[in-house]
Amino acid sequence: MALMDMAATMIFTDCSSSSSSSSTARLLHFTSTKVQKLPNTISRFHRSNSLQFGISNPRFSRTIITHCSSSSISAIELNNEASATVIDGKRVAKDIREEVAVEISRMKDEIGIVPGLAVILVGDRKDSATYVRNKKKACDSVGINSYEVRLAEDSSEEEVLKHISKFNDDPSVHGILVQLPLPSHMNEQNILNAVCIEKDVDGFHPLNIGRLAMRGREPLFVPCTPKGCIELLHRYDIPIKGKRAVVIGRSNIVGMPAALLLQREDATVSIVHSRTKNPEEITRQADIVISAVGQPNMVRGSWVKPGAVIIDVGINPVEDPESPRGYRLVGDICYEEASKVASAITPVPGGVGPMTIAMLLSNTLLSAKRVHNFR
Repeated sequence: MALMDMAATMIFTDCSSSSSSSSTARLLHFTSTKVQKLPNTISRFHRSNSLQFGISNPRFSRTIITHCSSSSISAIELNNEASATVIDGKRVAKDIREEVAVEISRMKDEIGIVPGLAVILVGDRKDSATYVRNKKKACDSVGINSYEVRLAEDSSEEEVLKHISKFNDDPSVHGILVQLPLPSHMNEQNILNAVCIEKDVDGFHPLNIGRLAMRGREPLFVPCTPKGCIELLHRYDIPIKGKRAVVIGRSNIVGMPAALLLQREDATVSIVHSRTKNPEEITRQADIVISAVGQPNMVRGSWVKPGAVIIDVGINPVEDPESPRGYRLVGDICYEEASKVASAITPVPGGVGPMTIAMLLSNTLLSAKRVHNFR
């Protein structure tokens, strides 16, 4: 699952508040918070009948009548009013997990092989432990064998490398995931590079990223979160070819590979980052926006081109006295504003987050298929 390190405490306008737009909320101080999208799809309903519903955008006074069937989603624009289509990552991820489970069952029946995923967790961070627990549950739900190694915070880098080497040589393990972030005394690059490229289901090995960047080359694996973003666009039949796309953020985990994937889909891609001048103006030109910066509600409605598609990777905890947990989660995009301008948008939570684990399961199945030449 993708991680985005962030450590910030700031005051910002909480556009999602039920009170006036000038009310403020304070961002909780979280360090190395995992960005999940982790993935409202209606494609692949697995039912014979079809469904139609209307969604409209007051900005353009139009209605989108969406036709859903077992294989696709199509949209027809009519003059009327409504709000952006909600891209349901939870439902898409559920569909993908079901598809993976069917393939794993078929693989087991035909050749007696069950895919295996190994996870290495170093330290006792509660958020990392939660992510690992969720991955194990996801593996169990689709029939993937899961292997887990938990090491103390003060473990040596050599210990981690020893376990990676062991899993590299184990034929029952088809994917290896090192849970990030690692303790500060460890060299993250050395550890990630030690994972065998054929088992790099996170897609972070430099050879996989290099192949992703080159025309005519194919990576063995694509990083899970960016892959989930593109899959959401595909499953909602949102065209990418020839479109202008803006990726906000340039991390190795999400922003950079997302830009490379959009380029592979023949989009014209711009990257907005902390040194970009006029980010609002650049973003407003985009037909597709993918944001992964970890700044709550940074992208306002004024940044969004009418009819654009918004994929929000950010997941930011903000104080909320009315929540039982004392906080709630918001994205990088001001949802209430952007949803009145965009044609489609992912919610937070329930958008990209569920897709990350779904893509991890898919990559693990892909690895096992490749090793055993199973089609």
